[in-house]
Amino acid sequence: MADTFFMLQVKVVPGSSRDQVAGRWGEGIKVRVAAPPDKGRANQAVIQILAQWLGVKPAQVKLIRGQTNPLKTFRISGLDESILRNQLALLD
Repeated sequence: MADTFFMLQVKVVPGSSRDQVAGRWGEGIKVRVAAPPDKGRANQAVIQILAQWLGVKPAQVKLIRGQTNPLKTFRISGLDESILRNQLALLD
């Protein structure tokens, strides 16, 4: 069986008051993190938030594009498409 994966566009807002998936943003989502954008701490926080939000392990969430940019692309592997659709629908 081939590894299924999805690409997810994420707008990251570091230095927020709390960690949360804040809603839709364009074709992707907006994530707020308390961590500062220093030494990858905000990126690691986003990985943890996305993993919890989607019910996957953090190792299944990989930052593909946007290491130092607030607009990022994450690759989520081993996720059922219906779970992603349902989570996105909850944000609408």
